[in-house]
Amino acid sequence: MSMQVAVLGAGSWGTTFAHLCAHNAPTLLWARDEAVADAINERGVNPRYLEGYELHPDLRASSDLAHVVVQADLLVVGVPSASFRQVLIDVRPHLRPWVPVVSLTKGLELGSGKRMTQLIDEELPGRPNGVLTGPNLAKEILAGDAAAAVVAFTNIKIAETMQEIFSSQLFRVYSSTDVIGCELGGALKNVIALAAGMAEGLGTGDNTRAAVMTRGLAEVTRLGVALGGRPETFAGLAGMGDLLATCMSPQSRNRTFGERMAAGLTVAEVEAAMDQVAEGVVSAPIVVELARQHGVAMPITEQMRACIEDGRSALQAYDGLVRSPAAREIDPG
Repeated sequence: MSMQVAVLGAGSWGTTFAHLCAHNAPTLLWARDEAVADAINERGVNPRYLEGYELHPDLRASSDLAHVVVQADLLVVGVPSASFRQVLIDVRPHLRPWVPVVSLTKGLELGSGKRMTQLIDEELPGRPNGVLTGPNLAKEILAGDAAAAVVAFTNIKIAETMQEIFSSQLFRVYSSTDVIGCELGGALKNVIALAAGMAEGLGTGDNTRAAVMTRGLAEVTRLGVALGGRPETFAGLAGMGDLLATCMSPQSRNRTFGERMAAGLTVAEVEAAMDQVAEGVVSAPIVVELARQHGVAMPITEQMRACIEDGRSALQAYDGLVRSPAAREIDPG
């Protein structure tokens, strides 16, 4: 395939996704750190985030943003939500018109509460845009384990074209037109993964962790539907699939963050010890505000916000949840 792919963001997932794209199309990865770009080009590894995992030999990298973007036929953005808008602004003078843009970022913008595709609409208008999401732990994919994802564009033909570019024998990509639902599933589940990590760190049993994940999915679905997503999306890869992987895996940054808070570390202490962003920490206050605006009950998310902003301990959050009254499991239609 002759389409030139540009991937922005050389963290663990951005690098892994560029590695996947390189199987099907010429792919250039933008890394902020020149040393990371040099290591990818010279040794075929990302030593900062993925040491020991070999990348596709045809994948190339550069720390020159304009060089990466200027010839792109497809732009994939996998930078943290906090820098997403600024990267789009920096890209704008170099990106050709009508080039599709795909977001890999599972977060919401601080302050506005906007999804990443909304930022693309604002900063790179006139370009089709969508999202790729799902239960995609980077190191498992690089180790050769099978995985699946969903790519969503409002235009199904574009989504199906993206399927061809992104799919490989062991990475199965499904298509969707529910951009809102897919994007929210990826962003909202990170907050629930914090709670799952706290439950793990407190030494609770499998029953408790299953309850956290199941009721967390109910919260994600309620708010996602209120914001325009389709209910069935949250039962699929973008919702339940991503939530299960993020809540269960020790590779999950958000789960790890919750575990460390349960051990008594403060938010600042955990952030200082982690090399990558746990988007759930950024998203929890935003999600609570959106839930309040739309009259959606999200008790687990409320407790996570209190832990992050008010200094509530993991044990206090656990006690608050078990003392709260139970309601109907399934809301009446």
